[in-house]
Amino acid sequence: MATEASAERRPPAPACKEAPGMKDSTLHSQSATKMSGEMDKPLISRHLLDSDGSLAEVPSEAPKVGILGSGDFARSLAARLVSSGFSVVVGSRNPKRTAGLFPSAAQVTFQADAVESPDVIFVAMFREHYSSLCGLSDQLAGKILVDVSNPTEQEHLRHHESNAEYLASLFPTCTVVKAFNVISAWTLQSGPRDGNRQVPMCSDQPEAKRTVSEVVRAMGFMPVDMGSLASAREVEAMPLRLLPGWKVPALLALGLFTFFYVYNFIRDVLQPYVRDGKSKFYKLPVSVVNTTLPCVAYVLLSLVYLPGVLAAALQLRRGTKYRRFPDWLDHWLQHRKQLGLLSFLCAALHALYSFCLPLGRVNRYEVVNLAIKQVLANKSHLWIEEEVWRMEIYLSLGVLALGTLSLLAVTSLPSIANSLNWREFSFVQSTLGFVALVLSTLHTLTYGWTRAFEDSHYKFYLPPTFTLTLLVPCVVILAKALFLLPCFSRRLSRIRRGWEKDGAAKFLLPMDHALAQKTSHV
Repeated sequence: MATEASAERRPPAPACKEAPGMKDSTLHSQSATKMSGEMDKPLISRHLLDSDGSLAEVPSEAPKVGILGSGDFARSLAARLVSSGFSVVVGSRNPKRTAGLFPSAAQVTFQADAVESPDVIFVAMFREHYSSLCGLSDQLAGKILVDVSNPTEQEHLRHHESNAEYLASLFPTCTVVKAFNVISAWTLQSGPRDGNRQVPMCSDQPEAKRTVSEVVRAMGFMPVDMGSLASAREVEAMPLRLLPGWKVPALLALGLFTFFYVYNFIRDVLQPYVRDGKSKFYKLPVSVVNTTLPCVAYVLLSLVYLPGVLAAALQLRRGTKYRRFPDWLDHWLQHRKQLGLLSFLCAALHALYSFCLPLGRVNRYEVVNLAIKQVLANKSHLWIEEEVWRMEIYLSLGVLALGTLSLLAVTSLPSIANSLNWREFSFVQSTLGFVALVLSTLHTLTYGWTRAFEDSHYKFYLPPTFTLTLLVPCVVILAKALFLLPCFSRRLSRIRRGWEKDGAAKFLLPMDHALAQKTSHV
C-alpha cells in the first residue's frame, strides 16, 4: 500500500521553515507507570469539565504534554490526560473564550506559549489548519507531534498522502507519530472499559513511538505498533470502515432471509391462491416473516459450528495442526461471532413476532371461526391430547433455546468476555453453544412432528420449510457425535497437543483423560 501510494504521491509540501537539529525528547516513564493504575476510572463527572478549581491541581513534577486545538476531542483528551497524572498545556487562538471548556487543572494559553516546554504535543486540528502552525516551526523543532486527525472519505480518496505524512512534510525537524485517531471523544471521557482499548500508532522514529506508548499506557489504553509513518494512511482508513467484519455475515443472513421468505410465500400464500382461489396475502407482513426468522436463526447457528467441524476433519486428515486452513475456512472461522449474534437477533425477533400474533385480527377471526365450526358440528369438547403435549414441549424447548442463545450473545461482549478465563469462555461458547443447537433442533423437530410424512404439507411438491433447515444442523450434530468416539477424540486431542503424523513430534497422551479434555478446541 505504501509503495503504491508513494508512486502516485504529489511532490511533498514545502517545509514551513528549516530549524536547528533535533533534540532528544522523552517523558518520565517512571511517573507515567506510577499513574497507570488509576486509568480505568470513568471521566463522566462534572468536576472534570468545571474550571472553578474543584479538580485538584496536578503536581509540578508531573510529565507535561501540550495540546494544540480546542475542539471536542481536544477537551476530552485534556480531561483524560489530567486524570492520568499529566500536566496539560492547551494552545488556543482564543484562550480566554475556551478556558472554561477545559478542566481547571489544564493550563489554557496561546499556541506559541503552549509549545515552549512540552516535548510531546498533540495536534488536535483538521488537516487544512496545519499550515497555520508554520509560524511555530522554530518552537516545535525537535518535539514529538502526535497527529490525532481523521480525514473524511472524500479527503482520503483525494489525497495520496496521509494527514500525518502531510504534517511531517510541513515540519521536517519534528517527529510525527500517528495515534489516537481510532479513539472517540466519548471513549476518552468514559474510560477504556467502555470502548476499544487498542490505540494503533506508527512513526519513523522508534524512540518517539516508545515515548507516546508510555502516554497511551498511562491513559489506560493499549498501544499497537503499526510500523513506520507510511502506515499512517492505513491507520487513518480504520475509522472510515463501516463494520468491515459484518459485511459477509450480513449478506449471508439477508440471502437466507430472502430465500426462506420467497419459499414460504410460495407455500403459504401463492399455493392457496392458485389452487383454491383463497387470498392469503395478509400473511406477508407478520405470518410469513415470523415463519422465516426462525429458519434464518437456526441455519445461522448451525453455520457457527460447521467450520469447527470442518477444521477438525481437516486436522484429522492431515494429521497435524501446523498447516494453515484454506482461506475460505479461515475467514469463516473469523466470522463465527457475527454469525452467532445475527442468529440471536433473528431468534429474538421471532419471539417478539410470536407474542404479537394473538394481537392481530387474523388470530381473533380464526378463533371465532373455529368456535362456530365446533358449534355447528355439535362438539361440546375439543381436546387433542397429542397436540396439547406437542405445543407445550415445543414452546418449552424454544424458550430454553432462546435463553441459551442470550447467554452466548452476552458473553460475546468484550466487557463480559474479558472477565472470563479461557476455560470459562470456551465452555460457554463451545459447550453451551452446542447445547443451544441441540435445543433448537429439538424445537424444530417438535414443530414439524409428523408433517414431513403427510402429503397435504407438500404444497407445489415443495417439502415443509423446517425439513430444509434441518439439513446443516443435523450434519453438525452427527459430526460432533462422531468426534466423541474414542478413535477420533483421542487422535484429535493428540493433534491439538502438537502430535504430527509421520513427524518428529510423537508422544502419548497422559493417563489422566480429564487433562486431555482441557485441550482447547477449534
